[in-house]
Amino acid sequence: MHLVPAERADHRTIDGHRVCDAVEAIGDVERVREWAERFSLLADPHRLALLLALRRVGPLAVSDLAVASGMNGAAVSQALRLLRAAGVVAGEKAGRVVRYRLVDAAVGELVDRAAP
Repeated sequence: MHLVPAERADHRTIDGHRVCDAVEAIGDVERVREWAERFSLLADPHRLALLLALRRVGPLAVSDLAVASGMNGAAVSQALRLLRAAGVVAGEKAGRVVRYRLVDAAVGELVDRAAP
C-alpha cells in the first residue's frame, strides 16, 4: 500500500491494491476541493440558469440576464459577482454596458453535459 499516507497506513483494508488505486484516483486533495467549489457554483438554480444562458448565447448584460432568467437585476449582479470571483465568468465593458461571458472551459463543458 505504497500510496496510502503514513497517518493511515496502519488502518485495516480489504483490498490494499485497490485502496492504492483509489488514492491515486482521488489525487491532490486541493484539486478535489477546487472541483467541489466549482460544483457548488452549479448547485444553485439561479447561477446555473445564468451559466446556461451565457454558455448557449454568449455575452449578455445584467439587465438582459435578468429578463431571460426571471431574476431581478440585483440578484443577477450578486450571482455574477460570485461567479466572477471564482474565475468562471468575466465582464467586458463597452461604454456603460458590461457584458458577461463564461470563461471557465471546464464549467462550460459541465453545463453542456448536465443541461437538458
